[in-house]
Amino acid sequence: MAQAHFGVTLPQIKRPWVAAAAAARGFESLGFDSLWVCDHFYGPQSPQLPILEAWSMVSAVAAITERVEIGTLVTPAGMRNAAQLGKVIATADNIAGGRVIAGLGAGWMRREFTDFNVPFLSTGERLSQLAEAVALLKRMWGEEEEVSFEGKFVTADCVVCQPKPPRQVPILIGGGGEKVTLKLVAEEADIWNNLAAQQPLLAHKVEVLKRHCDDVGRDFSEITVSQQCLVTIARDEESAGPMADQAQRIFGGHMGDPKGPIAITGTPEQCCEAIQKHIDLGCTMFVAEFFGKDTQEPAQLFAEEVMPNFADAG
Repeated sequence: MAQAHFGVTLPQIKRPWVAAAAAARGFESLGFDSLWVCDHFYGPQSPQLPILEAWSMVSAVAAITERVEIGTLVTPAGMRNAAQLGKVIATADNIAGGRVIAGLGAGWMRREFTDFNVPFLSTGERLSQLAEAVALLKRMWGEEEEVSFEGKFVTADCVVCQPKPPRQVPILIGGGGEKVTLKLVAEEADIWNNLAAQQPLLAHKVEVLKRHCDDVGRDFSEITVSQQCLVTIARDEESAGPMADQAQRIFGGHMGDPKGPIAITGTPEQCCEAIQKHIDLGCTMFVAEFFGKDTQEPAQLFAEEVMPNFADAG
């Protein structure tokens, strides 16, 4: 079987830092490749839900881990000053020793912009804002000593970013918009993440991305395809079936269809088959949300019974 990268999301909403820290250490010890946080100022269901801020959390996780990569799924480009965001990410990556993945997107939740006195632009404008932010960040993290940038939505005047990130920070762009977002992925991204809700459309989205790569002269193999996914795993089919039904009731379509054609659901053997279906479509990276009251338990089963089948043979 082909090699794959397995990431896992950390508890963040209605959970204290000690729970997130314990999960981060636990997932790293189990052998996961990356840890992920969502970048929202508010819980998606309600502003009243307690939620830890993403880049503060990335830096804290960086300080207590040694090996895993750490990223956001995803940071809305217009939710913060872009140059200040570049400095924050560079600092987090210095704390991590070169393990940060900058996950970026356009954003969708109006109040986490407007409540913080940041304009919530139209969809098209937010996508342009994203493109400009990516351009600025790449220059800030590059060799230039000072960077000035004059975009329609993003500006910077002789901004200095020192120290630079220890490595070239991989840029992940999340979203499935076929005309603008996937074209930007083809032009600028190292990783493209397909939303969990669009997991059944993965094959189609990959084909669209390949066409954009052809149009802009980019080798599709340079882009890692990532899938955000709900993982519902159990030791036997008798347990897996009711779990999938419960996951469907709880998550609805937000995390995809746990009983869909390529859903990572069932026994370890069935999960391996589903992962191989993704790999056959060109997707080699997975950002898993494990279903269960104690996510460490299914994560351990996955790490012991699934991940070794996709490890680097070399």
